[in-house]
Amino acid sequence: MLNKFLNHIAQTSDAPIGLEVNHAEGPFIYTKDGKRFVDFISGIAVSSLGHRHPKVVQAIHQQVDKHLHVMVYGEFVQKPQVDFAELLISNLPAKLEQIYLVNSGTEATEGALKLAKKYTGRTKLISFKNSYHGDTHGSLSVTGRDIYREPYLPLLPDVHFLTFNSFEKLDLIDEKTAAVIMEPIQGEGGIIPAEKEWLKEIQRRCDKADALLIFDEIQSGFGRTGKLFAFEEYEVVPDILCMAKAMGGGMPIGGFASSKEIFQSFKYDPPLNHVTTFGGHPVSAAAAHANLKELLSGEYLSRALEIEKQVKAKLQGKGIVEVRGKGAMLGLQLESWELTRKVVEECFEKEILLGWTLHSNTLVRLAPPLIIEDELLNDVLDSVLEAIGKHS
Repeated sequence: MLNKFLNHIAQTSDAPIGLEVNHAEGPFIYTKDGKRFVDFISGIAVSSLGHRHPKVVQAIHQQVDKHLHVMVYGEFVQKPQVDFAELLISNLPAKLEQIYLVNSGTEATEGALKLAKKYTGRTKLISFKNSYHGDTHGSLSVTGRDIYREPYLPLLPDVHFLTFNSFEKLDLIDEKTAAVIMEPIQGEGGIIPAEKEWLKEIQRRCDKADALLIFDEIQSGFGRTGKLFAFEEYEVVPDILCMAKAMGGGMPIGGFASSKEIFQSFKYDPPLNHVTTFGGHPVSAAAAHANLKELLSGEYLSRALEIEKQVKAKLQGKGIVEVRGKGAMLGLQLESWELTRKVVEECFEKEILLGWTLHSNTLVRLAPPLIIEDELLNDVLDSVLEAIGKHS
């Protein structure tokens, strides 16, 4: 099977992980050769309620028995879309009163950028160094990491990058600016939370210039930081909110929310100037609705904060440069690339999946599912500490 995978599935690296998945349940992924891996990265912040949560699976089955795709997004009234949107919007600030459903995070970013340019009639975009907003051309244009951008230059013009958490050069947010796009917590850039007063100043500058503020909460949304969305900690409300990853409980779906007034600009000059065939697919929307209902009905948000508390108490200062982040969106900064590689590889040998890339080479990203129990959480942390001690 591995050879067929390598021959027929386009690869993005010379060394894919290559686990042959048999099934997944809760915090575990089971392979064809009988191994059971703890998914401590949740499919990269996707499976926040674990794999195949029963209520999400039930909603999928019920919708499959009714209908699949029937029409491009926005033309037919489809109950799964309406139910999900109603529940989500009822839990967002008043000015985020509608959502446009798409298929993925990068599509949410693309739609948000188009919406900002269309509404304001401007082209200038402000982003931040070390940001990550997706791999399609528009999203890549506002991603502040040269390693991703340089192979595809030229990208969108009139994009300017500022330093995250720095008050320098904020005067670039001016009357020519369509939007400022940012992650309240930089993910791929190193799990770096924004500073509250700095973020408030960003909003003040946007308001003064009549520029839109876009928050990319594709990774930080849906309970991962202990709030439904990370911006709730900052007393700052964006004009456009991007979301995906944990939104669908394991099904592909994304979206961007804004006001009715701003969304009006998609209706005219010309009509249908932003469309998607499969956005808000009814099966994905049904899964997203069930996922959100469960997330809001349980103790998952407080569990994210408890995970943070336990991780930091156990790991902080023990051969680790820094443990940072919020809730169950955490990063371990280690001393060297070699140590980081060895820790991740040794944990893999112990059937624990951690987040690490060559582009963030001294950072181990942790995004455990919010359903993880204390015993398993502590077993994983013990394994991490053991690997760090062995290779330090």
